[in-house]
Amino acid sequence: MTLIGVQCKITKRKHSQQCPPMGLETLKIDDFQLHASSTKRYGLGAHRGRLNIQAGIYEDDLYDGAWCAGRDDPLQWFEVDARRLTKFTGVITQGRSSLWSSDWVTSYKVMVSNDSHTWITLKNGSEDLIFSGNREKEIPVRNIFPAPVIGRYIRVNPRSWFNSGSICMRVEILGCPMPDPNNYYHRRNEVITTDDLDFKHHSYKEMRQLMKVVNEMCPNITRIYNIGKSHSGLKLYAIEISDNPGDHEVGEPEFRYTAGSHGNEVLGRELLLLLMQFMCLEYLAGNQRIRHLVEETRIHLLPSVNPDGYEKAFEVGSELSGWSLGRWSNDGIDIHHNFPDLNSILWEAEAKKWVPRKMFNHHVPIPAWYLSKNASVALETRALIAWMEKMPFVLGGNLQGGELVVTFPYDRTRSQGMTREHTPTPDDHVFRWLAFSYASTHRLMTDANRRVCHTEDFAKEDGTINGASWHTAAGSMNDFSYVHTNCFELSMYVGCDKFPHESELPEEWENNRESLLVFMEQVHRGIKGVVRDLQGRGIANAIISVEGIGHDIRTAADGDYWRLLNPGEYRVTARAEGYSLASKKCEVGYEIGATRCDFTIGRTNLSRIKEIMEKFNKQPIRLPVRQLQARRSRERRLGT
Repeated sequence: MTLIGVQCKITKRKHSQQCPPMGLETLKIDDFQLHASSTKRYGLGAHRGRLNIQAGIYEDDLYDGAWCAGRDDPLQWFEVDARRLTKFTGVITQGRSSLWSSDWVTSYKVMVSNDSHTWITLKNGSEDLIFSGNREKEIPVRNIFPAPVIGRYIRVNPRSWFNSGSICMRVEILGCPMPDPNNYYHRRNEVITTDDLDFKHHSYKEMRQLMKVVNEMCPNITRIYNIGKSHSGLKLYAIEISDNPGDHEVGEPEFRYTAGSHGNEVLGRELLLLLMQFMCLEYLAGNQRIRHLVEETRIHLLPSVNPDGYEKAFEVGSELSGWSLGRWSNDGIDIHHNFPDLNSILWEAEAKKWVPRKMFNHHVPIPAWYLSKNASVALETRALIAWMEKMPFVLGGNLQGGELVVTFPYDRTRSQGMTREHTPTPDDHVFRWLAFSYASTHRLMTDANRRVCHTEDFAKEDGTINGASWHTAAGSMNDFSYVHTNCFELSMYVGCDKFPHESELPEEWENNRESLLVFMEQVHRGIKGVVRDLQGRGIANAIISVEGIGHDIRTAADGDYWRLLNPGEYRVTARAEGYSLASKKCEVGYEIGATRCDFTIGRTNLSRIKEIMEKFNKQPIRLPVRQLQARRSRERRLGT
């Protein structure tokens, strides 16, 4: 039995007759399918009338947050051309996304047509049906039609609006395409998956049950554990996928994916649930690529960092959660940006020229104030930090939503007061490659012809951007991971729609599946090895330095290490307290597979003396009687 068959036995969900969203939010509906009676200006054109579309901080003529009519009167309309006969079942509306304006429609009529010339208005008996609209600009309002209507075109005709504002709307249409095998346009844009997985949105209980099913199907390569609890007491479950679950194997790198730090960004959570199903089934089927990943990597998947926030968004559903419901933890904290700002500490030390004499360029310690009980730190953040410090992660990705781009550190601008500024790490070239490895294998991220999600055309930058170049954010998970641990962490924004409808999940899986696998494989790029003493014992906490790169890493408990590097030849040095240092040249090739680069280092004379003194409790070493008598005899002869 396939995994989806097992899961369907566990829980069944009632499916209503309501049609799914047509895709204004997900961009399935192209700009040329959207029309309007009039437009205030280009940036407020019909192409901007998409549910949850966001305006920029500085509103301009290109990217504003709604369709706004050129005139405020009851003759205005917003139109969608479905390009085929469609069964329309409802409309969802929002007001204008804006920091400065308050605009929304409070009531409207709906009309349908087959030819865009003759229109039929939905009726309530003999009178036109008036639908209640929005009461403010952000919370979506859904209206289901008394009965489905069929047509190719649908119009929303505003009848009243906020008295201090204008006619502005963001819209989603609920509709099911009617069967039409001759419709080339629809078939050309259809994406079909062949993977037999459980494509649905899972509640917390269903997520936990699904993880249990995966573990029962693949008990030899999976292990479920939790890293802590949320504010409301929900366990933060992770699944490990490895040929030796539960143990760190010397020389085997550890990788992590996390999702859902913003609870309303649901797609990443479902992608990780799909990924664990896929890897289990493909491993059992003998897929050599998956078997190699499982046997050579210890993989950790944490699908829901913020289950409290998710439950809030899940309760109202994918179309009605808006842009922010469930984003924060239960105590109102943005978990992804709740980590200590170690960048400032490191940069201040560099400015004072304390690095490396007084302070290391890596593993910057967490300040005492942050660790206090009174600090504004979410329980979820504390659990993540403990997990990150415990596991010797090498590479990680956190899945976000609402955009199509991969961001890499630093996320905070180095210059004070700058909201955007390119702020590279010493490993900028490695991070750029890692980001591109995901973006270039995604079905849409690097497509130069795709429409922008909101305001930024990231496809021009190959679907990647330095985090601080986009917008500055102190205390991000990515910066903390890089500065405090060995792990290189990036953020993958996996879709324009934070909470896509269930019907979109198969296509979103196809969009991201190859990227998810390729990025995991990058953990095997660079050099790896073990630092040992002369007796062959691994040395923990030894420092690995690469000439020309001002960021070091450290060995794990068994003395093993992994250093992500691009192809090239490097001078690498290993050092540890009490040991002499050793250097060698290590060459990284273009093929996947880290180059072995081991070190053997011996104790320094000074460390041996210190060890002997500590053995004798730091007292002067007592010499044997004969040696003492001989020394006194020499002193007498010399007259001392």
